[in-house]
Amino acid sequence: MKDILEELERRRASARMGGGQLRIDSQHKKGKLTARERLDLLLDEGSFEEFDMFVTHRCNDFGMDAEKPAGDGVVTGWGTINGRLVYVFSQDFTVFGGSLSATHAQKICKIMDMAMQNRAPVIGLNDSGGARIQEGVDSLAGYAEVFQRNIEASGVIPQISVIMGPCAGGAVYSPAMTDFIFMVKDTSYMFVTGPDVVKTVTNEVVTAEELGGASTHTRKSSVADGAFDNDVEALIEIRRLFNYLPMNNREKAPVWPFFDSPDRIEESLDTLIPDNAHTPYDMHELILKVADEANFYEIQKDHAKNIITGFIRLEGRTTGVVANQPMVLAGCLDIDSSRKAARFVRFCDAFEIPILTFVDVPGFLPGTGQEYGGVIKHGAKLLFAFGEATVPKVTVITRKAYGGAYDVMSSKHLKGDINYAWPTAEIAVMGAKGATEILYRSELGEPEKIAARTAEYERRFANPFVAAERGFIDEVIQPHSTRKRVARAFASLRNKRRELPWKKHNNIPL
Repeated sequence: MKDILEELERRRASARMGGGQLRIDSQHKKGKLTARERLDLLLDEGSFEEFDMFVTHRCNDFGMDAEKPAGDGVVTGWGTINGRLVYVFSQDFTVFGGSLSATHAQKICKIMDMAMQNRAPVIGLNDSGGARIQEGVDSLAGYAEVFQRNIEASGVIPQISVIMGPCAGGAVYSPAMTDFIFMVKDTSYMFVTGPDVVKTVTNEVVTAEELGGASTHTRKSSVADGAFDNDVEALIEIRRLFNYLPMNNREKAPVWPFFDSPDRIEESLDTLIPDNAHTPYDMHELILKVADEANFYEIQKDHAKNIITGFIRLEGRTTGVVANQPMVLAGCLDIDSSRKAARFVRFCDAFEIPILTFVDVPGFLPGTGQEYGGVIKHGAKLLFAFGEATVPKVTVITRKAYGGAYDVMSSKHLKGDINYAWPTAEIAVMGAKGATEILYRSELGEPEKIAARTAEYERRFANPFVAAERGFIDEVIQPHSTRKRVARAFASLRNKRRELPWKKHNNIPL
């Protein structure tokens, strides 16, 4: 018996070493942690239960039969984050560069199947050179098996991908179908075709960082939702995000202790809106002053900054926030901001997370670039997302809500449950100056008359009371009472039930 136990420990020790000490040292020199070190940081201490530690690949071509390391380049299992169940896989770059083989894929698929069966989230730590060339079509089949599980899990359990090294070719499509993608600056990159292929085909000379680094995907492409300075920060922040999320689409997000009075009054909000209607202000200030303990987990903060998305807690309960940002493009909606917000709204709706919307939007960004890029269809995505969302929806209009953008931003007409406005709100088809120049075009040569007409239009329409008279605004509230009113609104909606007509699925304007 003693010999058997010693053999077990020897095999376990060998598996834990992955590709060996030299490759582990190489990983550390790059500023990267190993697969197991990452799991140690991500999960609660002592909670990790590993599966398939001794699985090896089955390829005998190209001399592969001479090297069959245990685990085959990926560590899989389950553990807990703050006591809550989560399934994980962590690719091991020290074993064949983390490349995906048939058995590597089977290990990931097994974990995802268990996550679906037990209705718990999946977190994937990606660090892989791509498909294992020696296995040919078997590795491609493995990718497709993983993709299918991503599709079936979408909207059922939260899926989080953390790119912590290379992620190229077919490997990128699994993270792309998960709910959130995060990257590590300077050590991770994602692209379908690498710099060498790009140079061969298009004659473009580009580095891996420029082509698919963290900055590229958080600022330009919007593929990634955020980037962190190193592995340690990334894993700590993933733990923090996990605390906002429910286990699955049948459970509510956890309610955490809070020490912030729901009735808290913020007098400073009464002066948040500048006297000059053209002067911007930072919408982050309002979000932080409404949230419990001023905690806000922002999603895609470096992309489409004219709209803000992220999670706060109200009375300890997770709430999704969508807010126009007057500091960027005056808060106009455009292609990028519409796509960004639409995806976030759909995530919240899929997982029963209430949505709080702060509105200060002068309209959609004009220009040929936007029209040629399909702003009509992209803007419709946000409209569609808000309209189909059946979770509790509370909206606060702080200043401008003009034209179709007023409708799009979770208006009462898109089944907004409770719609508030500040006294500074202006709800109209367009701004006073533009409206006057259209209505009184014949008087454009007379500045005094136009000024008088503009002042009259502002007096008549540049306020929230016309909409309130028609019931499109439920209440005009004092800015300082926003946290109290919003918290009470969501409290009244906790048992909301609304069902849409049966359908196989909708046809959102992709």
